[in-house]
Amino acid sequence: MHSTTIPRFSGLLLALSLGTQWATAQAPAPAATPTPTTTAAASAAPKRQLQAIRISSSIRLDGLLDEAAWAQAPVATDFVQQRPNPGVPEKNRTEVRVLYDDANLYIGAVLHDVSPDSILREMTARDQFGNTDLFSVFLDTYHDQLNGYNFTVTTSGVQLDARYSPAGGEDFNWNAVWDARTTQRGTDWVAELRIPYSAIRFSKAPEQLWGINFARQRKRDNAQFFWNEVKPAVNGFVNQWGELRGVRDVQPPLRLSLTPYISSYVNHNPLSADGSRRTTTSLNGGADVKWGINESFTLDATLVPDFGQVQSDNQVLNLSPFEVQFNENRQFFTEGTELFTKGNLFYSRRVGATPIGFYGVKAGAREKVLRNPSETGLLNATKISGRTQNGLGVGLFNAVSNDVYATVRHTETGQEREVLTQPFSNYNIAVLDQSLKNNSYVSLINTNVTRAGRTYDANVTGGLFSFNDKTNTYAVDGRVVYSRRRGNTFGSDTVRVSDPDGYKYTVGVGKVSGNLTWGVNHGIESDTYNPNDLGILFGNNSISQWGYVTYRKYQPFWKVNNLGLFGQINHSLLYRPTRHQSLSFYLGGNTTFTTNFLQVGFDLNVDPANNDFFEPRQNPLGRYLVRVPGSTSLGLFVNSDSRKKLALSMNAGNRTYGLDEQLPRARRAHYTVGFYPRYRVSNHLTFRYSLDWSRAGNQVGFVNGGLAADEPLDQPWLGQILLGRRAVATVSNVLSAAYTFTNRMSFTLRTRHYTSNVRYADFTTLAPGGQETSVAYQRNRDNTYNAFNVDAVYSWWFAPGSQISVVWKNAGSTFLLAEEATPQYFDNFNNTINTPHNNSVSVKVLYYLDYLMLRRKK
Repeated sequence: MHSTTIPRFSGLLLALSLGTQWATAQAPAPAATPTPTTTAAASAAPKRQLQAIRISSSIRLDGLLDEAAWAQAPVATDFVQQRPNPGVPEKNRTEVRVLYDDANLYIGAVLHDVSPDSILREMTARDQFGNTDLFSVFLDTYHDQLNGYNFTVTTSGVQLDARYSPAGGEDFNWNAVWDARTTQRGTDWVAELRIPYSAIRFSKAPEQLWGINFARQRKRDNAQFFWNEVKPAVNGFVNQWGELRGVRDVQPPLRLSLTPYISSYVNHNPLSADGSRRTTTSLNGGADVKWGINESFTLDATLVPDFGQVQSDNQVLNLSPFEVQFNENRQFFTEGTELFTKGNLFYSRRVGATPIGFYGVKAGAREKVLRNPSETGLLNATKISGRTQNGLGVGLFNAVSNDVYATVRHTETGQEREVLTQPFSNYNIAVLDQSLKNNSYVSLINTNVTRAGRTYDANVTGGLFSFNDKTNTYAVDGRVVYSRRRGNTFGSDTVRVSDPDGYKYTVGVGKVSGNLTWGVNHGIESDTYNPNDLGILFGNNSISQWGYVTYRKYQPFWKVNNLGLFGQINHSLLYRPTRHQSLSFYLGGNTTFTTNFLQVGFDLNVDPANNDFFEPRQNPLGRYLVRVPGSTSLGLFVNSDSRKKLALSMNAGNRTYGLDEQLPRARRAHYTVGFYPRYRVSNHLTFRYSLDWSRAGNQVGFVNGGLAADEPLDQPWLGQILLGRRAVATVSNVLSAAYTFTNRMSFTLRTRHYTSNVRYADFTTLAPGGQETSVAYQRNRDNTYNAFNVDAVYSWWFAPGSQISVVWKNAGSTFLLAEEATPQYFDNFNNTINTPHNNSVSVKVLYYLDYLMLRRKK
């Protein structure tokens, strides 16, 4: 089964400190504090208690802790090491105190060390980890032991914040308005934090009982410590925090803020259609609104949003039958969305995505397409989310987009006509999530897309559950999802959607605590299950069974700090008709050496021959398939010590295939290499480079682009499925630099060049049942895709929640066919650089207006 409540804070810090997130992605639970025996490891450490002290005098946030109230507050100390030697008491004392008044929670921490130069101080942009010490505060304000907040400050005063939830794990996309100051006093450094009550949510109870924990990272030793011990063998993270008592007679404040923005763009596109301006300007304005409806629920709304400054997507050549999933970089859709991501039914890139009729725009005789917007502009988007004192989480999301039109112009008369590509649409999500005892929960999710005019609407409803036993050792979880689509294919009055109703379910049981964990799972996705209107689907029509076992040794032994071993077996059948798809075996492991913090690991996959029903691109599935020979792959990775100025991560992999059963063809093979150096020039300037290279030899797949009726060389094969044996070589280079002026001002530059070359050797036609026949197909189907991007960003947080950003974007791409395609890398690079690029320069100003601050000033 899949563990859903994961102590990811320590795992992310470990992964970042080692220069890779691989360990976090592969392991269900990151490193935390174990105990020597399995029995003890399955039980959480006793909960410590800390008393907060109410103050009546003001606190000056300066990192000095010189007010008398600090000396009167009880001290949280005696931290326990989490890594690299779990369970060991810290030698250099940490002292934390908590104060509060009617408006704020104050945390003061004195972190002792051995010498001034032992305190590392790399400066980064907000929410970015670096080669630095740090101090963290964790709050579970409803004491439900599932959901919480993280407020972190580094020695240089850089702020990081995150939310915790069973669905989202550790989410650093969440941002709150709070403040912190740090100072260094000889061999100590001091952190002073002020967390307004408006930044968190809590009940109206006369006396609060909050979960609380503190963490310290001493980067010199790659060591991390917690006040309330967090054991890695115990399922969960928030449930292992201590308790904060003594917070009395505080009222959840009116949380009301307005963040208006104004932005200006200058865009130059040398490839603009004839008759349209190549240099354009625009001035935009809008606002984000946050309103605390009550102590539990918050409304977030963005009015006339502007997402033009987000990082460019990493465009790739897609030869697979499935769409490419891009990262979400728009802050409104990454912040505070943990409830909406329950069950993985929400793919936020669907909101404001490419219009559904974008690819259907046709120009008639003597016409040309003048404009065809590739994105759907939003009129507004709203989120309401929160959790009651009884642990019921409620989330409502709604977004509205306007009609989108393409413009077609007659070449002789100049007359223009508009073609509707996206009708007025409403996107909606509703979530109910009930937290239960023992790290358990039940959830209900509904997503809905309603469109105006001649098209269809879509609705998906899902239920999820996870029940743990009283000892939090064993659990059963599952989900049931129903998808419904009603209406016609876009632009048609007669063609009904082909998948009106569908379903999926999964159920699993397993051991979730202890050094040894395991799980077994079963699931079905029907052939008509389709959540794609507001979610993402990579092939349905399957029956799947899988099981895993994981063993972790957290305490150092021999010459290593820890050890993780992972095994998994997957089996898949086609749902309709029921036919074998695949069987795979996986074994992986990783460890970190004690003296030099060198991390190494491996991945071994053994896949017997399987049937690929999706590659032929035929519906319904089952009649056609591509037979894939059995294969074995081995991948290795190594990450050097990230504390050094020069750090290096590398990986390499090789997959070899058995002989092809169909034809006397050369064996398939796939090779990958990754090279990722990072050089830290100073505490302010860092350079990073990444190189990803792969080559698939003798790959057999659907000929991209298919067959065209107007191509003479294609005509003999029309109506048949054409496969090609090809070599695919892909190279991606990314070079980035980051200069951080202060803990509130930074500049980043990121350049990316991507090239992928496809060279065909021979062709076959595919018959039902997977039989291939060699054919003398003559059309040159080689192709090369190049993409080049530059993103330069200057950002200044000139006041809490207020920012000025200046962004320059440069983007260009080429798609070369037949004789124009070239496998020579530098030819592709020069071609890409010399191709006309789209350039955009923008300036955006956000100003945070908080009702409480304005009232106090008044």
